[in-house]
Amino acid sequence: MKVGIVGCGFVGSTAAYALIMQGVGREIVLVDRNTDRAIAEADDLFHAVPFAHPMTVRAGDYADLDGASVVVIGAGVNQQPGETRLQLLERNAKIFSEVVPEILKFAPAATLVVATNPVDVMTHLTSHFATRLGFPGSRILGSGTTLDTARFRVLLGSKLGIDSHHVHAYVVGEHGDSEVLAWSAVTVGGLRLDEYCRVRGITLTDDDRKDIDQRVRKAAYRIIQGKGATYYGIGSALARIVNVILHDQRAVLTVCARTQQVGDVHDVTLALPHVVGGQGVITALPMPLNDTEAAALQHSATILRSAVDSLKLT
Repeated sequence: MKVGIVGCGFVGSTAAYALIMQGVGREIVLVDRNTDRAIAEADDLFHAVPFAHPMTVRAGDYADLDGASVVVIGAGVNQQPGETRLQLLERNAKIFSEVVPEILKFAPAATLVVATNPVDVMTHLTSHFATRLGFPGSRILGSGTTLDTARFRVLLGSKLGIDSHHVHAYVVGEHGDSEVLAWSAVTVGGLRLDEYCRVRGITLTDDDRKDIDQRVRKAAYRIIQGKGATYYGIGSALARIVNVILHDQRAVLTVCARTQQVGDVHDVTLALPHVVGGQGVITALPMPLNDTEAAALQHSATILRSAVDSLKLT
């Protein structure tokens, strides 16, 4: 099983490392316009293989993506300190207009996983460029709020004193400032959040919720301010998504995908719980949001739709 990674910056390279450590796939091909960077990353990563799982890692060009089952797109410029994800839009849109057709020329059977920020809009652009070439829209998805959902679960699990694997909580909407933490839908071990807290004798205050919300919502800003970029969390999230696709696991992930309608907003790409399998997105699952959360999700959709409209796509 071949996995292509286009863009060998921090995110792309760390995703490759996570794939190696988890034994996802059999061959990884790294593509970057900086050929020397791709070769160096491939060599360094290949030297980690003896300590993990049998795998081939090599650098290549777009033609070497032939036969890839999944292509992760991490190409683009990095988010700068203090810069919102949406401010990256114009800088990355032109890059994708060139990258996406090149990928599809050589890997027409692949599922495309977008990681470049602002990921919701870049996934929408990928869909725009790919579907007009006849590529199925269901095989285009972005990392969305997969990482934000993981942040929510691990922070809430820590507060509740339980392994985060048993916390079912979702972040939906934009991967960014307007994202929505769906508190009303949280369950722990099959119990609703308030019932779990009652059984365990835990008090979860409004201040606790606000603290978790801000630590999830502002995580990237804090990390970028401290070390310049985020890559471990998203690299691991991408490895998870790729594994689900390669093995047709039918997992529920908060990836972003093009959605017909959210509230009054039409044709928008944002994160919702989706069933993901071997051919990409199978279906979106309805979220039992309360009125406040539903309004916040529509607001998030409006922001993303406006960002797409600003590009004046034809």
